[in-house]
Amino acid sequence: MWLLFLIPAFLAAALSCLRLVRVTATADALSGAETGRPSDATGIGLYETAYLAGGPARVVDLALVLMAAQGRLHLAHTGWTSVVDPQGRNRLERTLIEGIGPEGQCRTSGLRAELATHPAVLEIGGRLVLAGLATPAIVQEATSTAVRQVRQALLLSLLLLGTSIALAPDPGDAGAAVAWFALPLVLTSGTLLMARVDVHPYTRWATHAGQQALHAVHSAPGGTEQELLTAVAMVGPAALPDARLRAALRN
Repeated sequence: MWLLFLIPAFLAAALSCLRLVRVTATADALSGAETGRPSDATGIGLYETAYLAGGPARVVDLALVLMAAQGRLHLAHTGWTSVVDPQGRNRLERTLIEGIGPEGQCRTSGLRAELATHPAVLEIGGRLVLAGLATPAIVQEATSTAVRQVRQALLLSLLLLGTSIALAPDPGDAGAAVAWFALPLVLTSGTLLMARVDVHPYTRWATHAGQQALHAVHSAPGGTEQELLTAVAMVGPAALPDARLRAALRN
């Protein structure tokens, strides 16, 4: 009986691990191509820092905090964003103001979700990818999906093993099931352990060069306001000392 459960466990483990290996090989090839390009790891701005540290959503959070700190937006802790000064100073700010709408007020959560997929935000990532500082979105998505599938295969093997033991007619069959199921369990768990070292970098927004650029930004001195904005870019709204402003970005 337990052989019927072992076959799908083997197939899920083998296919998911093979997919992860192929995705990693593709990511390595792309990384090698990017390494051949001269990357600019110095002089990245706040929005570039935010993208490398937290992706498009972090860029939007930084823009909201920056404009609120300058008194050009009002972020209410109830979850509403209101325009105070309708004049944007760059394309991203103009896009943000347009996203709020003609009434000059909208829900902050909806605004953040909409802007995170806007070309004005995504082009920041595009420039960083070309500079070799950001991981291409297709690589990041494929790698994350492959890792998730291996994890699901591990859970499936455990579930099928438990079912096999529960349905085993005698202890001898249960022992045989444990011995054979050890193979897909070792394969998937070992692959996940190796993925933490070899694959995890491809699930981040920043490449190795991008991580070095972030370290340089984090170490750079600055004024009080600049330090606050840099902290928001690096770790997100959790860096804000104002509890009401943190609540405004969570609602």
